[in-house]
Amino acid sequence: MPNTQNKLSTSSLKAEHKHADSNAPVGVFDSGIGGLSVLKHLREHLPHEDFLYVADTAFAPYGERSNEELIERSMKITEFFLQHKIKALVIACNTATAAAVAVLRTRYPNLIIIGMEPGIKPAAARSASKIVGVLATRSTLQSEKFHRLSQQLSQETQTQFIPQACVGLVNQIERGDLQAPAIFDLLRQYVPPLLDQGVDTLVLGCTHYPFVEQQIREVIREHQANQTKPIHIIDTGAAVARRLADLLEKQGLLNTDAQSSKVFQAWTTGDSPTLQMAIGFISSAQEQISAQTLHL
Repeated sequence: MPNTQNKLSTSSLKAEHKHADSNAPVGVFDSGIGGLSVLKHLREHLPHEDFLYVADTAFAPYGERSNEELIERSMKITEFFLQHKIKALVIACNTATAAAVAVLRTRYPNLIIIGMEPGIKPAAARSASKIVGVLATRSTLQSEKFHRLSQQLSQETQTQFIPQACVGLVNQIERGDLQAPAIFDLLRQYVPPLLDQGVDTLVLGCTHYPFVEQQIREVIREHQANQTKPIHIIDTGAAVARRLADLLEKQGLLNTDAQSSKVFQAWTTGDSPTLQMAIGFISSAQEQISAQTLHL
């Protein structure tokens, strides 16, 4: 396990958690803007909660980092959140979840920690052809977590999962121009081969990809031409929100105070003008939210 500075001991964590109450915030992080697609669902499903968001843009994209680097970054960000007395942590990144969620849960046993699931279970249930395409980063698709779950579900549901690593797509989304030709070029490279293999369900296995869901649908329509076969797209952000609500309620930490003003704060470890634009994706016109610089 990598060394980090200012590590919190287990005893100090217990003290932090012991004083957590329903008014404490929820920490959410990703390598960039992708986690905001999850945070949008969280804010809609849990309207009375305060949320803190960290975009680790200085180390983006996570899909090009080693497991050791991802664990170290995840621990540093978690410790930053703990200084803000969070009551729960959402790892809003499939790649970081695959690499670090088990380590974080072991290190911080008293903290509610929710990671991203690949979405292949609901996809298997939805698919009529029992052929499911999984769009994700190479790191996610190569992870032990994904291999174990996909093999188990294949045996249980007789579903074939076809993985497609979308190299370069996160970088393009982070640039902010979601209608850029480069994004459509990548999607035309990655999506049609899955359709040609009989896929009727696509899993968005990276939290950045919901930002280009409409572009994916355009490429599907373009490729299918006059065909009317429906293609289902699975985004797991809503399921994460429901899971968080359930755990908070079970531990008596769900904030039900509709009268208190809700807080949303954001930080970035790098320089991402796209992040400020993306924050508008999940905030109302009345909110004035800017991302502060964070040195970790």
